[in-house]
Amino acid sequence: MIETLLVVSTVLLILVLVLVLVVLLRKPKDDAFVELEKELALLQENAERLERSLREEFALSRNETTGNLSQQRQELTTTLSSVSEGVRSELDKIRETVEGRLEQMRATVDDKLHKTLEQRLGESFRQVSERLELVHKGLGEMQTLASGVGDLRKVLTNVKTRGMWGEIQLGNLLEQILSPEQYAKNVATKLGSNDRVEFAVKLPGREKEDEPVWLPLDAKFPQEDYQRLVDAAEQANAELVDEAGKMLEARIKKEAKTIKEKYLAPPHTTDFAILFLPTEGLYAEVTRRVGLLETLQREYRITVMGPTTVAAFLNSLQMGFRTLAIERRSSEVWSLLGAVKTEFSRFGEILEKTQKKLQEASNTIDVASRQSRAIERKLKDVQQLPPSDSAALLPEISPPDEPES
Repeated sequence: MIETLLVVSTVLLILVLVLVLVVLLRKPKDDAFVELEKELALLQENAERLERSLREEFALSRNETTGNLSQQRQELTTTLSSVSEGVRSELDKIRETVEGRLEQMRATVDDKLHKTLEQRLGESFRQVSERLELVHKGLGEMQTLASGVGDLRKVLTNVKTRGMWGEIQLGNLLEQILSPEQYAKNVATKLGSNDRVEFAVKLPGREKEDEPVWLPLDAKFPQEDYQRLVDAAEQANAELVDEAGKMLEARIKKEAKTIKEKYLAPPHTTDFAILFLPTEGLYAEVTRRVGLLETLQREYRITVMGPTTVAAFLNSLQMGFRTLAIERRSSEVWSLLGAVKTEFSRFGEILEKTQKKLQEASNTIDVASRQSRAIERKLKDVQQLPPSDSAALLPEISPPDEPES
């Protein structure tokens, strides 16, 4: 409404201004000018009237608009306050709901965290306790091992117990590889001598099988000489190494000479004996000495062996014993096969006789069958009696009574 009035008033003012300009540009004429002035006055009066009317309408419209705006503002304020209260109440509900959910989530998370923490802590404590138990067990085993090492050191420092340790090791090897009847302990290999070797393997004799040929085996453990050589090698002292090596060679030669003098007596024994060294390190050091093994075999008829080589040697002897047993049993096997062959030929003869007897019995049965059929043809016209009458007349051939079921 206001915009329309403004547009109309503006148009009228523009028209008035146009007419005034037209009048001013024309040449003045008395009558026309007077008329024009009247018209202009009339137009001016109408314009003023229209302006007043427009102002009144504008004022009225502004008042009305102001009232409408005030009413709308009040309504909007009321609506906004109600909406605000509704939103506030909804927000309060949402906040309460969210707080409740958060409290539930916090309780659930706390519960799960507590359970997980307890489980993890329990598992960690259990693993730690197991590790501590293993460490404690390992410490106990280490203490036991340390005590065992101390006992072993005591054993190795004592000459007698050290010799017994080598003897026990050699005995275990013999027991694992050979059978008890293939070797013996504490054997007097020399006739008329009280010296007894620790172990001796029974080898079969060629002339008399009941009298075995003994193979002496003796264990020696020169620990002091070997340890002296090891210490000198760790110190990198060439002079001490050479001196300790010579002492070890002298000790081995001495032991080999003793074995030869005490235990070798061919033909009751083999012409060589075995010197057993219970550790591989000692055996490797002895074999490393240039010319030592050849000297022992040539001068003293002694063969030096360690745990591995003596096991291989005993295994080869075991294979030889098996081969010899097979050779001895071969003649018995051939004799047994000859007896089986003889009995089998006799069994064939018995089978032939049995076959003849069975053939004769079969022929007899055939003849009896033909006679039986001929008798049946002859008796075809004879009247058959009841079974009771037949049993009374021929009690000897009547069938026995069937047992009642």
